[in-house]
Amino acid sequence: MLASTTAVPVLEVTGIHKQFPGVKALLDAGLRLYPGEVHTLMGQNGAGKSTLIKVLTGVYHPERGSIVLGGKTIAPTSTQDAQELGISTVYQEVNLCPNLSVAENIFIGRYPRRFGMIDWRGMRKQATDLLARLKINIDVSQPLSTYPLAIQQMVAIARALNISAKVLILDEPTSSLDENEVQLLFSVLRSLREQGMAILFVTHFLDQTYAISDRITVMRNGEREGEYLCSELSRLALVNKMVGAPAEAAEQASSPCAANDANGETFLRTTALARKGVLQPVDLEIRKGELLGLAGLLGSGRTETARLLFGADKADSGAIEVAGKSRSFATPRDAIAEGIGFCSEDRKHEGAILSLSVRENLILALQARQGLLRAIPMRRQQELATWYVKQLGIKTASIETPIGSLSGGNQQKVLLARWLATEPKLMILDEPTRGIDVRAKQEIMDYVTTLCRKGMSILFISSELPEVLRVSDRIVVMRDRKACGEHKRGELDDSTVLHVIAGEHCA
Repeated sequence: MLASTTAVPVLEVTGIHKQFPGVKALLDAGLRLYPGEVHTLMGQNGAGKSTLIKVLTGVYHPERGSIVLGGKTIAPTSTQDAQELGISTVYQEVNLCPNLSVAENIFIGRYPRRFGMIDWRGMRKQATDLLARLKINIDVSQPLSTYPLAIQQMVAIARALNISAKVLILDEPTSSLDENEVQLLFSVLRSLREQGMAILFVTHFLDQTYAISDRITVMRNGEREGEYLCSELSRLALVNKMVGAPAEAAEQASSPCAANDANGETFLRTTALARKGVLQPVDLEIRKGELLGLAGLLGSGRTETARLLFGADKADSGAIEVAGKSRSFATPRDAIAEGIGFCSEDRKHEGAILSLSVRENLILALQARQGLLRAIPMRRQQELATWYVKQLGIKTASIETPIGSLSGGNQQKVLLARWLATEPKLMILDEPTRGIDVRAKQEIMDYVTTLCRKGMSILFISSELPEVLRVSDRIVVMRDRKACGEHKRGELDDSTVLHVIAGEHCA
């Protein structure tokens, strides 16, 4: 149900200003959200999306501006306050208690009582009814941890509905979901839309935007660039409005490492590398100055392969050769010593240390390689951090700014710089552009392909198949935890790669 343009917004935000030391995060930002619609918020990292959401949910307090909810001006002072007012948020990382049951997670802090005791039977009945509203039929007495992430997100949504939310905000809810799980989430959102719920959806995926959105608000540089009906805004126009540059330029900017010799010298080779229950025997070859792409669905074995190559997990069988010599990686330190760097897909738990500064995060891998007894002089740390901030275009007020206050794209650039500071011979990039905007993706991939042309080997993993096809010299397709074949650049396109992933051409 698309809200009529004559309807009254359930939420109207106008003239919001918010700044931090050295950074103007929001400048006259605004948003209108109508009942019975999915409204998508789009923009680059650093455009102000996260800051605006935190203003709406009481995490930040704006210097100026107004928030009107249901015809009344509000000023939430905390997330709890925002929830009580009717604004609930479901984040990318589900913020629930996996050890508690589904029912307990939905009602935690608000358990129904009978005769002064928790009404466990009534709670389970109400939880079942709430999930039925989302067309989810599960055993609510089971621990939340027994269900996949997509179901956990449905539980988080059910909890939001139980708080009688007028507005439901979904912040990057699909970043860790596979295609089937995304469709499950979308079916729930469509059902809620039909029930009159106002839904604010934040994503970086263009396909998902056009699959679910009624209306789109584009933000750029902390301001509202514009509000559009999804049906009246082409993808080309949307990208242009987000980044301020024609979409054709973005598509052409990243090119494969065309200068590379496809028959170049091998840097790393695996033979029947495997880990029981995780990865079937894989033969892999990565050549010097080559960008090798790993394509496949979530759970296909891409990340598992990367972790074995970096020593984050230990192989049960098989062999690794580096520069023609047999090597065994018991720990990441062994891999680092061989000139291998690894940017993990999980930058929150395995990458950035949010409380540390940009400088401190950036020098961690280099310091680890040197050892604790050979501290990097502060002057050298500052020189490295300043140089990489400039080279990668990292937007930060200072190299001493906590990395947690940076946008996702800028955090990712800092983590890339961390490994570049070690001058690796092979860089493993696992989903380096996940959850970041079009411009930041472009800047990172431009820099990566430049390094590749200069002789660095790159192992590139991404769920975005067009990106893998565009930048890779060779592609190894993975399915069901095994390699399904190797393909040179140009042998696969958007259609044929899907056939391989689906198993139609899998050996």
